[in-house]
Amino acid sequence: MSKLMWNSLLVSPAVLGALFVGSTGAIAAESQSTPTPASAGTEQSSPLLAQATGEVLQQIGEYSQEGRGSASSGQVTSVSQLSDVQPTDWAFQALQSLVERYGCIAGYPDGTFRGNRALTRYEFAAGLNACLDVINNLIAAAVDDALSSEDLITLQRLTEEFQAELATLRGRVDALEVRTAELEANQFSTTTKLFGESIFALAGSEGGNSVGGDTDSGVAFGTRTRLNFDTSFTGRDLLRTRLQVTTLDSFSGTNTFTPEGDLKFAADPYEEGSTTVALDTLLYSVPVGDAQVVFIANAGAVDDFASTINPLDGDGGSGALSRFGTRAPIYNLVRGSGVGLTYDAGMAEVSLGYLAENASSPTRRNGLFDGPYGALAQLVFKPVNGLKLGLTYVNAYRTDMQTGSQFATPVESIAPPDGLSTITNAYGVQLGYDSGTFALGGWAGYTNARILDEGIKGDQGIFNWAVTLGVNAGPPGSQAGLVVGMEPKVVRSYNDQDLEGALEDADTSLHIEGFYQYQLTENIAITPGFIWLTAPDHDDQNDDVVIGTIRTTFRF
Repeated sequence: MSKLMWNSLLVSPAVLGALFVGSTGAIAAESQSTPTPASAGTEQSSPLLAQATGEVLQQIGEYSQEGRGSASSGQVTSVSQLSDVQPTDWAFQALQSLVERYGCIAGYPDGTFRGNRALTRYEFAAGLNACLDVINNLIAAAVDDALSSEDLITLQRLTEEFQAELATLRGRVDALEVRTAELEANQFSTTTKLFGESIFALAGSEGGNSVGGDTDSGVAFGTRTRLNFDTSFTGRDLLRTRLQVTTLDSFSGTNTFTPEGDLKFAADPYEEGSTTVALDTLLYSVPVGDAQVVFIANAGAVDDFASTINPLDGDGGSGALSRFGTRAPIYNLVRGSGVGLTYDAGMAEVSLGYLAENASSPTRRNGLFDGPYGALAQLVFKPVNGLKLGLTYVNAYRTDMQTGSQFATPVESIAPPDGLSTITNAYGVQLGYDSGTFALGGWAGYTNARILDEGIKGDQGIFNWAVTLGVNAGPPGSQAGLVVGMEPKVVRSYNDQDLEGALEDADTSLHIEGFYQYQLTENIAITPGFIWLTAPDHDDQNDDVVIGTIRTTFRF
């Protein structure tokens, strides 16, 4: 290193501090006072250093790796690799020499140096220790002209000045290595990660219902908590085990008596919440050639193996509030246990799946092939970045779309508790576009449901549509959303006997949903919103229903 450079460092020790961790102000003040090792011991116990301990220790690890010559995630070989360092910066030449000649300075993993950040004496000492390790290697290798006598004198003065800090840092690194070894020996799993999500929601409804009476006014409180244990054995596969508890009742079962407007994070239609923790999802996803195959043992849904296209689909934890606003109703026909496959060819994506709702039951009219099932085939075009166009076909037996009028959900709504038996052919077209600033989506679907029960055999034609819009507004992750559409409505019904039009909806109800998801922190979002049904159960004789909710989502 040249005499000129080291003389400049002697005149202003703040320069060297800036080179190590990027300070200009804090280290200059310390350099002017030229504290002795005794005063450094006093500074060690100050509240400022105690507060910065976590950040300091993280950087110690980076500097220690540099000094040993290993390439850390932020290691650079040229100062030009540091995106925020310019040739006009006052410390550019000194930094260039330390990076390119001695290799003892590293940037952050994102390619920045962050040279305007203040540093402590401990951070300075950590950088000094890294460079000392490099210089020791040069001396041991007897490299000619590696150091002059003046350089060695300067290094000796710096080492003496920061002797107390260097000793403290080395002791802390040794202690961290012991603790790291202990954690590695006793960690839960080397292959499994835990992801959690808890939703706390206040919700209430006001207005008419599907039987012409008034809904029960009042506010309900409930939660939905999920714990995902995601395991990968090869880095490309995924074994997911999900535990879930849902305590919020569905409005269709306790209040509105129609699946219209049911919340996605509440219990399933016509069901009550429970405090019992249950195994909600168990699946294994693995690549087979160019395709991704998912084997689903329990509580599977279409989004486990195929794209649902709607940009507002957050599965209840984010995005749309209602089951209808989350994804096109055609997807709700496919749920349970089975297998799914997706082949992504870049510009196009093909998905196939078969799920049986009661696959584990050995009783009559249940099981994998004799009971309720849904089989899906979907083709998604992706002509430009952010745009998806989907064509979907579903064949189902004894399953409903879980949204819409009572007539449009004959398996769950009519003749409870067993409902009617139907064979369904459903067709849908979906669109989704996410520009990064706004997200536009929509769908239209037509379902032909053939009722198989004696006495009321016949066909139903069921139609639904929606348009969705999301706009990023506020802090990062925040979004305002709007959903306008018509939940499934029976537009025609006919029979070989005398029931022509008997199971047909006479009027049209609109579903209007608005929400604002405010991202309070990286892990907490608060979402107030409403759902307005203009003619519940597609019946003008019913007063409008307004459902309001405040959803708070915690992720960890």
